[in-house]
Amino acid sequence: MDLSAPAFWAALGSIVWVNVLLSGDNAVVIALAARSLPAEQQKRAIFWGSAAAIVLRIALTIVAVQLLQWPYLKIVGGLLLLYIGVSLLTDEDDGVDERPAAQHGLLTAVRTILVADLVMSLDNVLAVAAAAKNDVPLLVIGLALSIPLIIFGSTLLLKVMQRVPLLVTAGAALLGFLAGEMLLTDPAVSERFGELSRTWIDSAGAAGAVLVVLVGKLLQRRPHAAAR
Repeated sequence: MDLSAPAFWAALGSIVWVNVLLSGDNAVVIALAARSLPAEQQKRAIFWGSAAAIVLRIALTIVAVQLLQWPYLKIVGGLLLLYIGVSLLTDEDDGVDERPAAQHGLLTAVRTILVADLVMSLDNVLAVAAAAKNDVPLLVIGLALSIPLIIFGSTLLLKVMQRVPLLVTAGAALLGFLAGEMLLTDPAVSERFGELSRTWIDSAGAAGAVLVVLVGKLLQRRPHAAAR
């Protein structure tokens, strides 16, 4: 690894750029997971969630090609993403001061960020791995340098979501869309039904988005109905 070589810096820039470009949906999850925490814990959740997700992504990228060939992995990931989308949509702040549960909330947010990033990064890591060209040290450096950029994007999204609550629903719908896509692009589905068209995949994504929003909204209403 020659630090003075132009090729090194070109490859490093490619890794950072590709990772940031492909982390837009991950930033949405980070902002969604942190939004219900007390203000003083939001930055901590974003930092630790992003850092842990990057470490996990490094490990995942190294074995990405082999992992994505496993049947049913994307199906499980898609179902997990549907669950996370609904959970984030129903995780509303009730305005109750629950200081003893604050640390638990922080750990829950970090765990949600980590699991969602793992699921959504299954496809993204292939592009990052290609940019790294099997150079593990270069991969580690590039992904580490991506952390501040992802944290900045997540922090900005969090502030916007607090002012525009509709974006919370849009973010949850995005997770549902990604889940629907994952379900139909699993190798087991392709082996059974052949390579599906983009229309089918997009339709599954749209169905996933609608499902997450509908289930989330129904679950949101249940506590209010019980309180009456």
